[in-house]
This record gives sequence, structure tokens and C-alpha cells, in this order.
Amino acid sequence: MTDTAAAPPTAEGKGLATGTLGLAGSTVIGLASTAPVYSLAATLGFVVLAVGAQAPVAFIIAFVPMLLIAFAYRELNREIPDCGTAFTWATKAFGPWVGWMAGWGVAVAGMIVLSNLAQIGAIYLWLLIAPDVASNPVAVTATGVVFIAIMTFISWRGLEIGERLQNVLLGVQYLALIGFVVAVIVSFATGTAPATATPPTLEWFNPFGFASFSGFVESILLALFIYWGWDTCLALNEETRDPKRIPGRAAVLTTLILLVTYVGVAVAAMAYAGLGTEGLGLGNENNADDVFFALKDAVLGPWAWLLVLAVMISAISSTQTTILPTARGTLAMGVYGALPRRFASVHPRFQTPGFSTVLMGVVASTFFVGMSLISDNLLQDTILSLGLAIAFYYAITGFACVWYFRRTLLQSASTLWMRGILPFLGAAMLTAAFGFSVVDMLDPDYGYTVLFGIGGVFVVGVGSLAIGAVLMGVWALVPASRPFFRGETLNESTEVLVPDSDLPVIRSIDGGR
Repeated sequence: MTDTAAAPPTAEGKGLATGTLGLAGSTVIGLASTAPVYSLAATLGFVVLAVGAQAPVAFIIAFVPMLLIAFAYRELNREIPDCGTAFTWATKAFGPWVGWMAGWGVAVAGMIVLSNLAQIGAIYLWLLIAPDVASNPVAVTATGVVFIAIMTFISWRGLEIGERLQNVLLGVQYLALIGFVVAVIVSFATGTAPATATPPTLEWFNPFGFASFSGFVESILLALFIYWGWDTCLALNEETRDPKRIPGRAAVLTTLILLVTYVGVAVAAMAYAGLGTEGLGLGNENNADDVFFALKDAVLGPWAWLLVLAVMISAISSTQTTILPTARGTLAMGVYGALPRRFASVHPRFQTPGFSTVLMGVVASTFFVGMSLISDNLLQDTILSLGLAIAFYYAITGFACVWYFRRTLLQSASTLWMRGILPFLGAAMLTAAFGFSVVDMLDPDYGYTVLFGIGGVFVVGVGSLAIGAVLMGVWALVPASRPFFRGETLNESTEVLVPDSDLPVIRSIDGGR
């Protein structure tokens, strides 16, 4: 297809299937996107290493900016229920250049995490059926690519089949987590907990108990990663039954459920294993990579395999739900001319972003294979850098909410808080976390690799955002992009609402912002 100036959507909108998800389905997909079991397995140990007994309160503190940004997403979605989310909202608030970078932040975060999810899913599959193969990098990489291909196909095939699949997969995850917590409670009640067990204390929830500021910042950035993913609810807004209300409610509900889940499981794991540096202790660096794998036999005995299965399922299910928002974000960018028009194509039968979905799978697979061939340590550093991309586009969205609604903030106290103060505080917190993390990541000892004499995590994290700026500049030189970068196809006055409702259809308003 020859790229031409982006044409505005028609009365059929972008062509996505409408009315597919309800509140329950949207919440399930939001939860699945965060990969709760895998996120805890991969993060809890490192948070404990960073802040010790303050890990539970670190999860609570990290929840605060997530909730505040969820409010920003909800308010923006009520006004502009567009599947481009951060890209669309930032463009309307700050113009095309900032909006494009917000969209890139969503895309690069999705691409990076897909590689890690595929690798984890593959490793845990082989741990279940043939443990010796789990250490074979060729087998793991090939299996991971197969997982990405399968989940790409499901995402391409349609949202309904994906929703049904996620209901089952999320159920297994929570069954394993509940079983883990119940087993810990029973061990304390029956006196069978190990000698290293440490009953929870209120000090674990003391926000002033952090021993070092750098450890505090590191723990918060790690915790941000485990909450990330709830915004998938908003990216599916045009396919939700009540696009102006349900996605926002699902996002807030998702973050609240995650808070209870993460704090509850963290307390259970810390209480059972203790914080010592030997054996099962969570202060033991050998346990940090996967807390559940370290504790599974001691806590669940013959049912230990359930935790291995749950981590595998968590990673695989999140692979599918991670593709969804990225494909829809690039679809919106294609519709408004921020990317070539090919990205705007929707499958005529399945009503999904056909080209964007398939391309996402191909790019993620290529990135995964490339990183695996270069260095597994570099692949791990890409995951450690993920918090930068997350904080980047979440912060932009929070500030966009304040600026977009700036003229109406004083209409009522509720408006001022929900559309002004709370989103601004959330965005400011994330901006601070981004800044402090960038400085820490410069240290060559941060992460697993050193590139150009500085931490590989910094190079990958900041470099991936810088690559986006370069790509944006290149695309801006293409004639087809000029209507977008002149603010003609998407600006503050452009109506970008969901079709087949009581709302106006999308149309383009000539002129800049």
C-alpha cells in the first residue's frame, strides 16, 4: 500500500469490534497483563534485597503513583475513549512530538517485556516436563518464539477468544497464590513453619524505616514493574461495551486487586522464609531470581509443581495481553498519520489490528532471538531498564490529563482533585523515580553488563527512548507524516470518540493546535 496523508476514520471508526468486553472481562485482561505470579516471583526477592523488611510498604508506596495515574487514565478516557490512549491524549494535550514519544514508550515497553515473558514461559515449561532442557538456550529460545507466535495468532484472531483464555489462565494463577498463602498460614497455625520464620510486624509497613535512599528508589522502580499492565483495560476501550466508563473502572479495580495480592503474598513469603541470608531466607541472593521456585517445595510439598505451572501460565498469558495494547496503540498512530497508513489496517473479519498485531509478534521474536544470541545478561538488563519506559509514558499521561483539562479544573472540587491534583502528583512521583533511576543506572555495577564504561541498563533504557526520537525524526521527513506533525489529523479540537454510540464519530479538523 502506498503511504499517503492520513485520512480520518469513517463513521465505522477504526474498524475494531465494538461491545466485546464488560467490566469483568476488562478487569481480567488488566490483571492478566500484569502477570501477577511471575511479577512477584521475579521481583519480590530483589525488593527484599534492596530494602529488607520494608518490602511490603515499598509495594504500597509504589501503588500510590499507579493509582493516581489510573485516575488520570480514567478521566481522559471518559472524555476521549480512543485506543491510542497515551499517544492520543498526549498529542491532544502537548502536540504531535510529545504524543509520538508517548506512543513509542508504550511500544518499546511492550517489545522488551515480551522477550522476557517468552523466555520465562519457555524455561518453566521445560522445568515441568524435562528439567534438563530448561538450561538449553537454543531450546528455550525456540520455545519462546513459538509462544510469541501462538499468542500473536490468538490476538490476531479476535478479542473474544483471548478473553475466554485469560479467564482460565488467571484463575490458575490466583489458585496457586491463594494455595501458597493458605499453606503458609497453616504452617504457622500448626507449628510446622521453619526455624527461620519471622512473624509479621507493623515495622514492615513503616514508610520511614528505609535504611538508604538509593535502596528505596530501586525498590519503587522494581515495584512499578509489577503493577504495570493495568492500562491494557484502556487500550481496549473501543471494544468495550461502555467505552467511556468501564475501562476506567476496570483500571482502578485492577490496581486495587493487585495491591492486595502483592502485599498479601509478600508478607506471607517473608513471614515463612524470613529475611536471613542463608537457606530459604529472602535475604539470600540465590533466591532473588525466583522466590516461588526457592520456596515451593518447603511450602507446598507434593503440590510444588502448581507454583511452577502458575509462573509459566502467568508469563504466557501476559504475552498475549501485552500484544493487545501495543497493537492498538500503533493502530491509532497509523490512523492519525503518526505511522505509515499500513499500521491502520484492521482485519475485515476478525476486526483486530491485523498488521500491527503480526508486526508486534515479528519484532518481539526478532528482538528476543537477537538478545539471546548476543548475551542473556544483556537481555536481563533490558528488563531492568523497563521501569524507565513505564515511568516515561505514565508520567506524560498524568501531565497530559492536567493540561488537557486545565480550563475546567476549577469547576468543582472533585474535578480539581481527579483531573488536576492527583494526576499531577502521580506524574511528578514517576518523573522523580525516572530521574533518580537514570542516575543510579549510570553505575557500571548496576545490572549485569557494562557498555561504553557505564551500566548496560542505562544504555538500554535511555537508548531505547533515544532510538524512538530518531525514528520520529526520520518519519517526520516523509511527506505522508506532515499532516500529523502539522497538527492537522490530531489536535486538541479533534473529536476522537467511539463509533456506534451516542457520541460523534472521529473527524479531522484543519489547522494546528
